[in-house]
Amino acid sequence: PLAAPGVLPIAAAGPCPDVELVFARGTNEGPGLGRVGQALADTLGPQLGNRSLGVYPVNYPATYDFRTAADGANDASAHIQQMMANCPATRLVLGGFSQGAAVIDVISELPVPGAGFTAPLPGNAPDHVAAIALFGNPSAKAGLPLTISPTWGARSIDLCLPDDAICDTLGTNVAVHSTYPESGQTTMAADFVAARV
Repeated sequence: PLAAPGVLPIAAAGPCPDVELVFARGTNEGPGLGRVGQALADTLGPQLGNRSLGVYPVNYPATYDFRTAADGANDASAHIQQMMANCPATRLVLGGFSQGAAVIDVISELPVPGAGFTAPLPGNAPDHVAAIALFGNPSAKAGLPLTISPTWGARSIDLCLPDDAICDTLGTNVAVHSTYPESGQTTMAADFVAARV
């Protein structure tokens, strides 16, 4: 027999992925994951075996107005919280390159609102976030890589190429900052992440 109108199930947006990469691109990269994020996703996917990989490119301007990093932090945090609520079994992986790494620093290290950041992660976020992979993180230049975080350090990899002017405390080479995909660093990060999801 046919079901009565209104009893039919509502179609969902799709099944929850086993693993989801939430990645914030670097300054001046077009919308999407950016070169580093795409290289990480391309390398990580095959390492997951039969598990599915979803990707979420953080939606923010990524312009030279670095104050808009807060927009990225709010967007990433909102998506993470939505995934925690609707896909609780999905293992979340956070990542970012350059300004995008700063976006992930904000959401992982600021438990309270401030400076345009209005969406702190709830206290149970570490139950859902399996790994964090950062590249060319400006905070590392100041001696504050995410790997020193009491909450996130053990599940974080904060990669900085030698002499990278953006993240190396003594770095002066701006050009090396754009070579993370070619340097093998995205493969190193994918190995790190795959071991934790």
